[in-house]
Amino acid sequence: MVKFGIDVLIADHPDWKTKKIGLVTNAAAKTNQNQSVYLALLTAGFNVVKLFSPEHGFDTKGADGARIPNETDSFSKLPIVSLYGDKLSPSPEDLADLDLILFDIPDVGVRFYTYLWTLTYVLEACKRENKTLVVLDRPNPLSGNLALSEGPALNQTCASFIGRWNIPLKHSCTLGELALFFNATRAIHADLTVVACKNWKRNDFQPSWGIQFTPTSPAIRSFNAAMLYPGLGLLEATNLSEGRGTNFPFEIVAAPWLNKIDFLEKEIEADLILNSIEIIPNEGKYADKKCFGLQFKANLIHPFKAVKFGLLLIKLIKDHYPKHFKWQPYPTNVNPTGEKHLDKLLGIPNSEHFFELPLPLFKQEMEKICDTSVWQQSIKPYLKY
Repeated sequence: MVKFGIDVLIADHPDWKTKKIGLVTNAAAKTNQNQSVYLALLTAGFNVVKLFSPEHGFDTKGADGARIPNETDSFSKLPIVSLYGDKLSPSPEDLADLDLILFDIPDVGVRFYTYLWTLTYVLEACKRENKTLVVLDRPNPLSGNLALSEGPALNQTCASFIGRWNIPLKHSCTLGELALFFNATRAIHADLTVVACKNWKRNDFQPSWGIQFTPTSPAIRSFNAAMLYPGLGLLEATNLSEGRGTNFPFEIVAAPWLNKIDFLEKEIEADLILNSIEIIPNEGKYADKKCFGLQFKANLIHPFKAVKFGLLLIKLIKDHYPKHFKWQPYPTNVNPTGEKHLDKLLGIPNSEHFFELPLPLFKQEMEKICDTSVWQQSIKPYLKY
């Protein structure tokens, strides 16, 4: 069974456990025995005096992109400072009464999933306020196999809270590794320690950990959703439903007008299981409207390239339904207008033009932008597994 950084830390009994500790976490962070991380730390005698929460809040139930207020934990009575409300970074006042910051939030290995960027703001704040940051590492559920990483890389003109700095869209790293990478390459030079996992190999996907999947946010409810998310997350920038308001968020594509899908079944890779569906979402783009579409299940894990799958899926639907398909904004707390959402997701300026290419040229260009050979070399010095 995999041991997470939290399991290793508690077993180590560090001499700083009685110092005043701030913990950046949420309810998805569990020990390998399925105990909440903050309760495990308190039970083990760690002097946690303040909590910080990312997008979706401490309970992980906040809607996507919704502003999260400060709270108080009902069980421990500890204050919870929101890092997805009025601010994205801890303030000097937030850190003034703390000696050390712990960070432990499960990630899904995708650039536009915001927990990574909360980590970068915490890293910078710890440097400014001269505080030690300890990242309790976790495996990447999509594996750490760098051959399965996928671009596009991020053009800095498209930087946002769903992609601050240049890494591939699907990066195949742990948050601890990325913290080390950014701390060095962005010249932050914070006092950073990463507590590594044990019993994890880079090629291991989440089902092989021996631990059940814990939903990391309201719409990432299963390992299958996490596998598909690097591609189906791109549907947010379209008028296609990605499954919010159903039991299968990020496992389907659907719309009231998507009633002929045989062209998709012919083009989509054989390493996916496809099922036709009819659904009526209870929220989202097509709330209370009958929608038609496909449900996907990752079959052969190793060859599956989710980003290419998502790009091709959108291109095919756009070409087959030119009168129905539309790009649309996606308002959030950090992007209130929701404009240029596709650019921010992909990291490519004027990215809608990419989908105007004829299909053969589109596929050629897709291969180029998804290539991560440069990334695979640049990240090597910071890998811990």
